[in-house]
Amino acid sequence: MARPGLEVADIFRDYGPAWRRAHAGHVSLGQLKVMSAIESCRTAALGGHAEACEDCAHTRIAYNSCRNRHCPKCQGAAARDWLADREAELLPVPYFHVVFTLPAAIADLAYLNKAVIYDLLFKAAAETTLTIAADPKHLGARIGLTAVLHTWGSAMTHHPHVHMIVPGGGLSPDGTRWIPCRPNFFLPVRLLSKLFRRLILDKLATAHAAGHLRFFGAHADLTGPKAFAAFLARLRNIRWFVYAKRPFAGPEAVLAYLARYTHRVAISNSRLICADDSGVTFTWKDYRVEGRERCKTMALAIDEFIRRFLLHVLPRGFHRIRHYGLFANGSRATNLTRARALLGACEPRCETATADPADATAPSSLTQPCPYCGGRMISIERFARGSSPANQSSSPNAVIRVDTS
Repeated sequence: MARPGLEVADIFRDYGPAWRRAHAGHVSLGQLKVMSAIESCRTAALGGHAEACEDCAHTRIAYNSCRNRHCPKCQGAAARDWLADREAELLPVPYFHVVFTLPAAIADLAYLNKAVIYDLLFKAAAETTLTIAADPKHLGARIGLTAVLHTWGSAMTHHPHVHMIVPGGGLSPDGTRWIPCRPNFFLPVRLLSKLFRRLILDKLATAHAAGHLRFFGAHADLTGPKAFAAFLARLRNIRWFVYAKRPFAGPEAVLAYLARYTHRVAISNSRLICADDSGVTFTWKDYRVEGRERCKTMALAIDEFIRRFLLHVLPRGFHRIRHYGLFANGSRATNLTRARALLGACEPRCETATADPADATAPSSLTQPCPYCGGRMISIERFARGSSPANQSSSPNAVIRVDTS
């Protein structure tokens, strides 16, 4: 894959040192680590290996990835590995896409209390969906769902929301039947919105009473119980947004969606247009308008671009992809087997790779073929962090023979 003309790493390397000096004491350790990881990703700072083609003389250097979950370059491979597992778990039923969004007032508090409020968002959204689906007046079934947290809008502003992928149906309470949704209809959005609002506000009140929330600056007056109760009361009278899309066209469409959403970061390198001392220009989508006019460009000062990117650094150890109901990790395999049996679907094939011990010393074959002849690339050298490889990248010339004995 060709390297984009401009990367977030380039912006961090060129302007990050000055930005860190200007904001010393106001940047968290987690944010500093993310910047450092992105700057070092796929450079000699992380080490790497040299690889050679078996069919021609082409040699190339491949540097190690940082594997940071906020790095635009590392999430593609992570998504592919994750999707391979999810593909085996898909059921032959329609899947729905449901989005739960926090109102702006709570989003402001969430930035100061990421671990607490993002966790509440996950739990309230999941509880809302599972509760209404279990109600006999609606679906009356035990369902499963996969939820993904996004904290950004297209312009990288702070906009916490949860995307859910939900199969259109579930197991009956006694587990003897599969209960399908009505065609093209999952659950009533108005009920989802009302219950979601109540659960979030109740959970926030509980967190406040337990002293789990912190308030600074313009929100410092919410420390007192009466002020916070008044703050929550105002939020009971506004509209909360829960959005449910029509079902996906099929399992392939579900996987395509998951590939786009599960390992996304605040901005991809492909959206960057240019960067210089005057600022960064990138593409974004204005969802308030329809059609081609939705696609726009935005220019931000370097300082503001870096600030917005770092808004979305998650707390250490925080899981941004979670599974609930039938898909909960402890019982997922059993529930999926039961669901497939009731749906008359076959179990996915489990392919087990058997390695030949005789090949244990053979050089590892790499996934990307030779860019010149399409031959197999194999690793011929590994070098440590900060070291230079003994081999250098070369152009193809004479055919070479690689001894694998």
